[in-house]
Amino acid sequence: MSHKLAEFIRARREAVTPAMAGLPGGGRRRTPGLRREELAQLVDVSPTWLTWLEQGRPVSASGKMLARLAQVLQLSAAERAYLFEVADKADPEHGMAHGAGAGAGELAAIVAAIDAPAYMLDQQWNAVAWNAQATDLFVGWLDASSDSASPNQLRFMFQSPQARDLIAGWPERAQRLVGEFRADIGRRADQAPLAGLIAELLDASDAFRQGWDAQQVLGRDGGLRRFQHPVQGALAFNQVTLHLARQHEVKLVMLLPLQSA
Repeated sequence: MSHKLAEFIRARREAVTPAMAGLPGGGRRRTPGLRREELAQLVDVSPTWLTWLEQGRPVSASGKMLARLAQVLQLSAAERAYLFEVADKADPEHGMAHGAGAGAGELAAIVAAIDAPAYMLDQQWNAVAWNAQATDLFVGWLDASSDSASPNQLRFMFQSPQARDLIAGWPERAQRLVGEFRADIGRRADQAPLAGLIAELLDASDAFRQGWDAQQVLGRDGGLRRFQHPVQGALAFNQVTLHLARQHEVKLVMLLPLQSA
């Protein structure tokens, strides 16, 4: 374990009072925070193990144990993310609500304020918010013909015939999207509900299966995106993807119009 992890856990332990942890605060204390023995009891580990962890010794800490530690230490969303980052472990509850995230109304307001097609994707690449311009552009996905309250970009791309007509250069874009998806989900591919989505796509789409088996990993770099819209004709955009600060698992995708297609 790193010394950064050891120092962080020790500092957070000393910042949590017995009262905050639901313990009696009697007796003289060197610091106002929890004793190691108290934290060890609350996390259900041995005091010796916790001592070694705080000393930076090479002890093993599982994701579940770190999750218990984060809960007992009452870490904020940012602190929890830092804990798992310095421990080099995957958060077993990654993507679940921790702390104050934006609500559906706030997400909708963000995309509505953008004067270009814009939408937001969650960890499974479900669209959780989109504006009127995105509705007009993405025929068969974000418009009224979609039969889902949270339409999935991958299902649209690989299971909808309309995607092949709408997206110029569909074969190349589809393969790149698989590589971007693999990079985005990382080691969470075997976790529900992502595992179920991947199994569904592997069964339903030869194109997705070929891309997935290729093991290609690509960054979501954005750039030129071309469409052949059934009403508006040829369209061209510059795609920009950002992550929300308070909900890093939510991606904001904007398609900024170019001067000409």
